[in-house]
Amino acid sequence: MTSYDSFIVTEKKGYDVGSHDRKTYYLMQVNRQEWNMILKMLVNSLRSLRILSKEKPDVIITTGALAVIPLCILAKKRGVKLIYIESFARVRTESRTGKLLYKYADRFYVQWKYLLKFYPDAIYIGGVY
Repeated sequence: MTSYDSFIVTEKKGYDVGSHDRKTYYLMQVNRQEWNMILKMLVNSLRSLRILSKEKPDVIITTGALAVIPLCILAKKRGVKLIYIESFARVRTESRTGKLLYKYADRFYVQWKYLLKFYPDAIYIGGVY
């Protein structure tokens, strides 16, 4: 990230994950089980539009928390490249976010070969951490 003009978009947690040397934007953490999930996704959509308008990224790289779905879809509609990395924790099953964003991603990476069963056009890269 230090080689490029970059920024971080993450979920707002109970603690600060920002870096002093990197712009950080926060989206609302979303849980599919919460009654206000749709409202939070709408708020995240508005925040995402604001971020995209301000930063005008060329590429988004994500490991795909639910909160970033609006950001990724809105970015694709603006011609932004999307790189998705399925979570290392996903060993035998695909994530819901991965299933949704698979069709939008310009590059889709998996960290376990088994996941190529679900994402046949994905690129296996092994563990990235």
